[in-house]
Amino acid sequence: MSEEYKVLLSEKEMPTRWYNIQADMPHLPPPPLHPATKQPIGPEDLAAIFPMGLIEQEMSRERWIDIPGEVLDVYRLWRPTPLYRARRLEKALETPAAIYYKYEGVSPAGSHKPNTAVAQAYYNKIAGIKRLTTETGAGQWGSALSLACSFFGLECTVYMVRVSYEQKPYRRSLMEAYGASVIPSPSSRTAAGREILARDPDCLGSLGIAISEAVEDAAARPDTNYSLGSVLNHVCLHQTIVGLEAKEQFAKANTYPDVVIGCVGGGSNFSGLVFPFLQDKFNGRKVRAVAVEPTACPTLTRGRLAYDFGDTVGLTPLLHMYTLGHNFMPPGIHAGGLRYHGLAPLLCQLYRDGYVEAVAVAQTDIFAAAVLFARQEGILPAPESAHAIKVAIDEALACRESGEKKVILFGLSGHGHFDLSAYDAYLAGRLEDVAYSEEELARSLATLP
Repeated sequence: MSEEYKVLLSEKEMPTRWYNIQADMPHLPPPPLHPATKQPIGPEDLAAIFPMGLIEQEMSRERWIDIPGEVLDVYRLWRPTPLYRARRLEKALETPAAIYYKYEGVSPAGSHKPNTAVAQAYYNKIAGIKRLTTETGAGQWGSALSLACSFFGLECTVYMVRVSYEQKPYRRSLMEAYGASVIPSPSSRTAAGREILARDPDCLGSLGIAISEAVEDAAARPDTNYSLGSVLNHVCLHQTIVGLEAKEQFAKANTYPDVVIGCVGGGSNFSGLVFPFLQDKFNGRKVRAVAVEPTACPTLTRGRLAYDFGDTVGLTPLLHMYTLGHNFMPPGIHAGGLRYHGLAPLLCQLYRDGYVEAVAVAQTDIFAAAVLFARQEGILPAPESAHAIKVAIDEALACRESGEKKVILFGLSGHGHFDLSAYDAYLAGRLEDVAYSEEELARSLATLP
């Protein structure tokens, strides 16, 4: 395929440093607070569940952080990833816009998640940790951490949101094939899970509940740490390899995006693609950044900016973020990776300061966009990624009306090969739109600490 359709980087052109946006942000978010004392946390407060290498990155203000050679060696299994020009989609839409997408589905786990999973497993390994616990929604993150743990010889226990555990059995199979133990959450293994099941034996689960279980599990064993797949600064940092590669690829193609679009759950996928372009925006270059979330989990578009727990029970530090409330119980939409009540504090600050836009879209609309994309470009996208596709199509159609020749970039963060039950439901007309009511939102926000 010629560069008219696909822009590749050589292995030698792969970035060897992550970009830390904290060095350039005009305003940083308020610091995390200790859940008991409500005072700003220090490194010692995080040492119970994180290795010092990651804690240092969490708090670093250095612009560039070297990627360890052992991590680069694993990245080379699939990186650099391709940047595609969606010419068939452009033709179908009859748009003068140029549509590009950065495709992370070529990783072994099928998504962008290994970019941070590999790094986190490495830093835990060199710290002497033997086992990691984590949560997962749709299973993308759990698959990635299971893979990374297998690379570095670590045990892995994954608490998977129950509704996704039941909807996506083959994602569970993939995690188990990599050697992980996968537990539907809420479970009877932890005090947090037992408390929630006592109140609601049929609870569908949430990422907040699964985080509570994974953190409790990790804190109970000295050989175990907790690993988070999004939200935290160091996770967003590791994902910037995506945007850094994309910038190099646009330079090779002698063009630059007018708008960069990504889906938003916890924020690491969006941040990884967008943060390197925001560095240019801080320096005066015109580029729009659009975050897309589901109407069923509208954190940026309807949430409140406040301190809140990252988990349901209240074991994690308080983060200053847009939140729907840590007791938020999301509807069982198929984009399980986007069903989180909060968001990365760095991204929240950038949204508050006007560097990022946000839009919420409905479930049936994103599946319609996903099917259109698949029929034109051949890749079946993950439901999470389809949110970005939907808004990229909207931008392209607006260009058709206005005649503008914009350059549009979106993140295709993973494939949908394990989401075929969701596509079955959509194609059979059984998929419904779900909105989060004002009454439910008010009840959830009333529990803010």
